[in-house]
Amino acid sequence: MKVIGVHIDRCTGCRTCELYCAVERGSNEKTLLRAVQETPAPQARVRVEGWNGKSMPLHCRQCLNAPCLDACLAGALFRDPDTNMVIVREDRCIACWTCTVFCPYGVIYPWPERKMALKCDRCNYMEYPVCVDVCPTHALELVELDEDLLLKEKRKAVCESVAGREEKVTQTSIFILA
Repeated sequence: MKVIGVHIDRCTGCRTCELYCAVERGSNEKTLLRAVQETPAPQARVRVEGWNGKSMPLHCRQCLNAPCLDACLAGALFRDPDTNMVIVREDRCIACWTCTVFCPYGVIYPWPERKMALKCDRCNYMEYPVCVDVCPTHALELVELDEDLLLKEKRKAVCESVAGREEKVTQTSIFILA
């Protein structure tokens, strides 16, 4: 299974990933010059956030037990059986934003002008994620995730949860790389 790994020590906060994501995934024309002239303005599915002088691109983590799936009132969110990714059926989204409330990582964004929710699908219908392809510092990397590593991470997350809490552990498929 391929996942987007983030090297936080390499991210400079340049937002190149955001710009190209907005152009490639949010615009009709797919060129920067034309995209900036579009109404509504294209929106990115990845966001770069910063704290303590560090920056990090935030993507949908494609949770294995995704709360947004159950929260979607219109059935616009579904898990692709081939890629195991959570995808938005844009034509079904009713812009209720319930998924944005239930996302534990805050990476589903409302796009009121187009009446739809935005989330990263790792450019599922493209050959390669555009954010990974354009990152000038190679802070983003598409890596093959060993299924054994995924199971180890899941066990670790369960073991680290506080005993007695009713809270679900949200296992994700995005990793911070050292």
